[in-house]
Amino acid sequence: MRTPHVVVVMGVAGTGKTTIGPLLAARLGVPYAEGDDFHPPANIAKMSAGHPLDDADRWPWLDAIGAWAHGRAGLGGVVSSSALKRSYRDRLRAAAPGIVFLHLSGDRRLIEDRMSHRQGHFMPTALLDSQFATLQPLEPDEAGVAVEVSGTPEEITARAVRALKALPDLTPQ
Repeated sequence: MRTPHVVVVMGVAGTGKTTIGPLLAARLGVPYAEGDDFHPPANIAKMSAGHPLDDADRWPWLDAIGAWAHGRAGLGGVVSSSALKRSYRDRLRAAAPGIVFLHLSGDRRLIEDRMSHRQGHFMPTALLDSQFATLQPLEPDEAGVAVEVSGTPEEITARAVRALKALPDLTPQ
């Protein structure tokens, strides 16, 4: 399956965006961009200290992701971004109108367990509650799909590909 769309892999911390994103990109035959790489150093320092980002912190980060997605318009790509609020997704869509969202969703206990076992990531488990409190799931008028994150990365990726393929505007080109 190839698509000219940019797929934003979204969800709370610990859902596997950084794991599923590259696997999905490989399956789609498009490049992957790690959303965390678009954060300015001040954001990483703030999260590392256990403080959640506010909207003012997020706007430049979302604009940088949106610029990357805009540059991939018609070419396709996969980028990770928590994109927790509708307003964040609207901002991404304003920069890159053709983007599609893949919401990785799952049980809080499973996600917390995964977060507690990962090494070298700046997002502490303590911020998971703030992420769930902020999360606004995709609405019916938003282009995208939700995929459950239980199972292996390969199983999750296969579910994602099937779900994306089922969207009417994501047929192979």
